Amino acid sequence: MKVLVTGADGLLGSNLVRELIDRGHEVSVFLLPNSQAKSLDGLPIKRFFGNILEIDTLLPALAKQEALIHAAANTNIWPSRSEIVRKVNIEGTQNVIEATLRQQIKRMIYIGTANSFGFGSKSRPGTEIQPYASSRYGLDYMDSKYEAQQLILDAVRDRQLPALIVNPTFMLGPYDSKPSAGAMILAIYHRKVPGFAPGGRNYIYVKDVATAIANGLEKGRIGECYIAGNTNLSYREMFTRIAKIVKVKPPKVGFPAFILHLYGGIGSLVGKLTRRAPTVSYPMALISCDEHYFNAQKAVEELDMPQTSIDQAIQESFEWLNDNGYV
Repeated sequence: MKVLVTGADGLLGSNLVRELIDRGHEVSVFLLPNSQAKSLDGLPIKRFFGNILEIDTLLPALAKQEALIHAAANTNIWPSRSEIVRKVNIEGTQNVIEATLRQQIKRMIYIGTANSFGFGSKSRPGTEIQPYASSRYGLDYMDSKYEAQQLILDAVRDRQLPALIVNPTFMLGPYDSKPSAGAMILAIYHRKVPGFAPGGRNYIYVKDVATAIANGLEKGRIGECYIAGNTNLSYREMFTRIAKIVKVKPPKVGFPAFILHLYGGIGSLVGKLTRRAPTVSYPMALISCDEHYFNAQKAVEELDMPQTSIDQAIQESFEWLNDNGYV
């Protein structure tokens, strides 16, 4: 199958492209003109350059393609409110929808986020039927991804867009060139994490998400959303696992919510005054105190998504970071 991937140079995209190639698909990638995309070096892919905010650059890339996987997004969470974040995630997705329909693409997979659903506790984790609950954080990233997801679902219903949605939780693994999730592993390895927040989140091996997406080219149901997650862990549990694998002592101090809220509030204030991103903003503090736990059974059953040990995901992430000079 001829497949175009947007956002192919990120953590997920870099692993997804390799999964698609291994399956024998003819893979093309759509990158920003200034993207070096070193994580894709040496791969048998065709590169198109453009911007999802410019539909005229999308249309040629989609010509003669059979499927589109739209993973490109602006994930910045500072500043909390950002016009460019909303433009990329909402207007960009609208352009992708229009281009997909014009070029009569047979299958589209939109990469959303599990945060577009309500989260829950370990005993009652969030699922695809829980309504959006992250508006309380005041982050354009989360709000815009939710709005973009609604655009996809509306287009499926009203315009017969042949799309389904995969909603990853927190991904870990190799080819994390930013680094994104790997930054947490590096911080613990370098003993820069003084303690842990009272909340937690769901984690998944990035290659399991890539497998689910690749399976989605033939499996899954049009118009459905699939949370791609695995293990629910508190921050204390996760930091302890990471520390054990990278062979350092884990953080021991648990910070109460009110301390983190105060610290995040000060961070946001200083950030606005200095125009520099704080280590912890107020929305980040709020998120760290909540339990962002999810159930991924639907993706396991309908997309045959594997559930690889999170320990393996941590190990592979750390080894890749070490081999590529980040450690």
